[in-house]
Amino acid sequence: MILEKTIERVSEQQRNRIETQDYGLRRELLSNLNLHSSHALIISGIRRCGKSTLLMQIIKELNLKDYIYINFETPQLYGFSLNDFTKLDNIIKKQNSKILFFDEIQLIDKWEIYVRQKLDEGFQIVITGSNASLLSYELGTKLTGRHITKELFPFSYNEFLTFKNLLPSSESLELYLKTGGFPEYLKSNDNEQLSTLFDDILIRDIVARYGIKDIRTIQRLSSYLISNAGNKISASKLKQALSIGATSTILNWLSYLELSYLFLLLPMYSHSVKAQMINPKKVYSIDNGIIEVNSISYTEDKGRKFENLIFLHLKRLHQELYYFNFKKECDFIVMNKNSVGIPVQVCYDLTNDNINREIEGLLETMRFFNQKKGFIVTFDTTDKILKDDKEIEIIPAYKYLLKY
Repeated sequence: MILEKTIERVSEQQRNRIETQDYGLRRELLSNLNLHSSHALIISGIRRCGKSTLLMQIIKELNLKDYIYINFETPQLYGFSLNDFTKLDNIIKKQNSKILFFDEIQLIDKWEIYVRQKLDEGFQIVITGSNASLLSYELGTKLTGRHITKELFPFSYNEFLTFKNLLPSSESLELYLKTGGFPEYLKSNDNEQLSTLFDDILIRDIVARYGIKDIRTIQRLSSYLISNAGNKISASKLKQALSIGATSTILNWLSYLELSYLFLLLPMYSHSVKAQMINPKKVYSIDNGIIEVNSISYTEDKGRKFENLIFLHLKRLHQELYYFNFKKECDFIVMNKNSVGIPVQVCYDLTNDNINREIEGLLETMRFFNQKKGFIVTFDTTDKILKDDKEIEIIPAYKYLLKY
């Protein structure tokens, strides 16, 4: 139980803090956000990617005055329960607020019941959370059809250029490839920040949340995944490598890691949902800086990091993304409802030794989906190939990331 005066004091302190902190770089996602009285706006993303700053930008951009802001991830609100929302109601009534901003509300059991009630009362509500369960179970029960969801990532390449005051070039791309886009890390260049973030998510958001007892093994799994970004994985092979008794344990752990946004899994394209489930998935990290700091690989492997970077770009723009593998392989194919996007092949350094493999994999995908155009995204190569009525554009990533 939390005292009403404690909730009110915390809300005032947090509001003052958020109104006086640095406005930061205006996020690209801001242009796609709208407040509604009929739907809750859900903003989800990994810890430290800038969700609280984005809330402040919403508040300042709309010049809001009468609102309540509460971040539930504060020691003063530990133990907050469903019954304590009655006290919050008293504060809302006292301040005559009709817009509610809730940070990390998923920490409160049955929070969705309260949010549904406030929507029914005509309130505008914005919610952030660092666990993708915000987008699944809770929303699928009490908030069915009453929410709009958006995902926030660390800085895109375009945001990175603005933040660092750089121009698009192979030099700035090389830097972005290494540092990634976590805002605070880009300010400090302190590797310990990304190392601590990796460990905190693992322990606080996964081990503690799901009651995992074998901490050392899930740490080994996470180290393996971060060192193999861009590679295919399967639960059965990971089970053997880590000497774990049940494949279901690996599947559960992979699910938890994905829900925390630490890793993202890419399925193989197939008409069959079952085939998508049983075939190996490709694993990617949420940020290249996290790979750089936490990978235990002894080789730099720029190709895998480069592929990770292009994946993140496509994931920001598209919900439905696959890799294609029939006789040959293509790195990415985008599906938008029932339409197919332009296939994308990724190759850091296109050479005489690998160009035929990259072209053939892309052409097979283009024929399968009846696409006239495809991309090969490289580090700094520009070219165009016409073959069999198909056009392949070879484009440097520093141009592709800003144009497509």
